[in-house]
Amino acid sequence: MLRTSHARRAAVAITVIGGVLAPVSPAWAADRLPVDLRADVNRDGRVDVAGASDAAGEDTWSAGRGAVFLPNIDDDTKRCAVKGPNGKPLPDAKLAACNDAADAKVNGADDAADLARVRSVPMPKLSAKAKGSLTVVSGGKKTRVFVKRSSGWTAVTAKTVLSAAELRAGVEFGVEATDVIRDRAVWDGRAVIRLTVASGGKSSSDDVTLRAAPLLTHHHLQNAQQLMVTKVPGKDDWARRQQAFVKGLAAEAKSAGISKPLVTFDKYGDIWAQDFVEPGYVSMAGPGGRRQVMRVMLRSAQADREAGRELFEKLRGNGVGVVQVSGVRDSEEWTLNSMGNLETIPPYAHGGRSFPAGRIIMGERKDVGSKPAKAMRTLLASQGFQDPLLLDTSWLHVGHVDEFVQFLPADTPRGWKIAIADPEAGLKLLRDAKAAGHGKTRMFSVPGSKDVPAPKETIDQALASKWLVADNTMAAQKIKANLELLKRATGVADAEVVRVPALYTRGTEEGERGDTMPRLTRMGAGEAPEAIREFGQQKELSRQPDRAAPGAVMTSAYVPGAVNGVVLGRDRYLAPKQWGPVIGGKDVFTAAVNAAYTRAGMKVSYLDDWYTYHLGQGEVHCGTNTLRDASGAWWKK
Repeated sequence: MLRTSHARRAAVAITVIGGVLAPVSPAWAADRLPVDLRADVNRDGRVDVAGASDAAGEDTWSAGRGAVFLPNIDDDTKRCAVKGPNGKPLPDAKLAACNDAADAKVNGADDAADLARVRSVPMPKLSAKAKGSLTVVSGGKKTRVFVKRSSGWTAVTAKTVLSAAELRAGVEFGVEATDVIRDRAVWDGRAVIRLTVASGGKSSSDDVTLRAAPLLTHHHLQNAQQLMVTKVPGKDDWARRQQAFVKGLAAEAKSAGISKPLVTFDKYGDIWAQDFVEPGYVSMAGPGGRRQVMRVMLRSAQADREAGRELFEKLRGNGVGVVQVSGVRDSEEWTLNSMGNLETIPPYAHGGRSFPAGRIIMGERKDVGSKPAKAMRTLLASQGFQDPLLLDTSWLHVGHVDEFVQFLPADTPRGWKIAIADPEAGLKLLRDAKAAGHGKTRMFSVPGSKDVPAPKETIDQALASKWLVADNTMAAQKIKANLELLKRATGVADAEVVRVPALYTRGTEEGERGDTMPRLTRMGAGEAPEAIREFGQQKELSRQPDRAAPGAVMTSAYVPGAVNGVVLGRDRYLAPKQWGPVIGGKDVFTAAVNAAYTRAGMKVSYLDDWYTYHLGQGEVHCGTNTLRDASGAWWKK
């Protein structure tokens, strides 16, 4: 049997004799069946069987060229059950097992659109006795191929025979992956498909190579299209405040030009919508130059976090799939596996490395060697495009990167800047206020609630407290080290860094009073409401109370963390309301935050999260999530 690629076919069409190009012998050419299988190698959304645009490079694959196929893990017809025959909720494994690729059928036109097309070049002179077959010679365990016939799409099996009439006209195939790439050591996403044609005792074949689209996370240069948040029921003071937060979020989204209504999670009461899911996507070139995009909700590697089930129960459907990892060890720290500990640097190239789809950052506790779950890190790295960069978050109670760093769109050659929390600037605001004679001003302007009294400490008391200055000096050093790592990785210069005033503080042992909060809450604000204890970051932290190195200091935001907000648009930013000291009718922290973001070209608005999220060691970003535009080509720089 003769097997050729397009490149080899081009090469064997001529031979060199004495330095002169001459035709191949007619006898050899007559022996070969002109089998030619093609895919969308140049990623223009069509398979060129008449010209040569998809001919070169069909046997190889690179970031910029090569055919792509989708992991077909959505549920276009909503056929996947969430309850068993007994009416009880399905276990997680069964929830995750159902999707469009779980059966050997094409479930309607929308499902057909998720198939990558492969076509055979028509063979009009083929003998009427000729027959063809299609096989997946590499990657077959994760790849399914369908053939399109007058009766519809049919799964290709070992028994599938392609007739001479089909081969004469040219055959259309559809290819799907049955899963995302999870571990490139097991499967790197590649599939090699072979068409073999036999006629008159002779046979020839041709191969094409495809690769499964990488599962990618969003970055802030992709426009926000829809926000997600948990909505809790009830009429108590805390529930009303959380409902007001949701209402305020909807208003801010609308004001920023986001027309789609909020996606609200309402079944499990986990208020940290940022933490149990990371929205991502897979895409390939589609007809007419469009992208065929599938959103993928990446569930946090926290198997006992029930809120992740709502991704299957509510969001999975047409154009939306869900991925969860397994094999997470009990020794792997729970809080580091929250998705607030996963952010994405926008696209960049530096030091010989290119990240056209951006690059993931995650936090680790370097002092004790604790990292996010290996199964999740392996999955993310195996995509081959957003190789995770680990930052040191051992100085933070919760340990999430969103507590001190974010990335802002910018009208610069790079297209973005780094926004970083600046504790030294926060201390300077207090020292300047004290020097101007305002030391007796209350540190916080937030009013009290039914459950929690208003904090009473003054600027003088804050500066004189046992730990505040020391904690923020330490935090500034840790942030500086992380910023230097980001600068080395990306090439960002000091002029591309936006420094946002911030203050952090440690907790104290339970029951100790004075100028600091009880352990796992914060200085000055009183006890956190019961609802936050039940669903807050404190619940995460209580799982592994001994995660810190001996003598280590871990902090959380004292003033609501301004960088822990939401990028709503290229020039719109939503921050947590600062509730800082009011001097001369002006909140000094709000004024300083406004100035920082204004210099970066951003208009800031504020949402009150003091009692709903701040007391639970989170902010606006921690309590929300964002679906962003994925229509751009991830393979283009």
